[in-house]
Amino acid sequence: MNFRTFLPALALATLSTSAIAQCDTIASVCEKHITQAYIPDGQFYRALLSGEEMAEFNLTLFGGTTYRVAACSGLSDRNLVFSVLDRDRNVLFTNKEFSNDPYWDLVVANTIEVTMEAQLDPAKLGSGCAVLLIGFKK
Repeated sequence: MNFRTFLPALALATLSTSAIAQCDTIASVCEKHITQAYIPDGQFYRALLSGEEMAEFNLTLFGGTTYRVAACSGLSDRNLVFSVLDRDRNVLFTNKEFSNDPYWDLVVANTIEVTMEAQLDPAKLGSGCAVLLIGFKK
């Protein structure tokens, strides 16, 4: 690797490390919404977003379970819009209708495949790390 290729590679590595650290910090802030009544699923759903970009996460929610979804970006709440959609892309829930509440409890009657979408609220953030955390009720 020569000097000309080293500098861009170094800059990219620095940006990646910074982005990971930013997501880790946001995840730590977001964890406060997964209270003692919930068991975290152990996954961190993360995406770096800019402008109107949207992240999608596919998962299975099991029937007879209450889930808590926590959605965060930045160091304060209500910066992230998240929605839960069924296989046919019907919106089952969106926090946009609730002033971007940072968490919501979803009661699932039957096992269902869903897509969770996350998007920054453009009035609050232009770019950042979107983090979704999911726990299930004990």
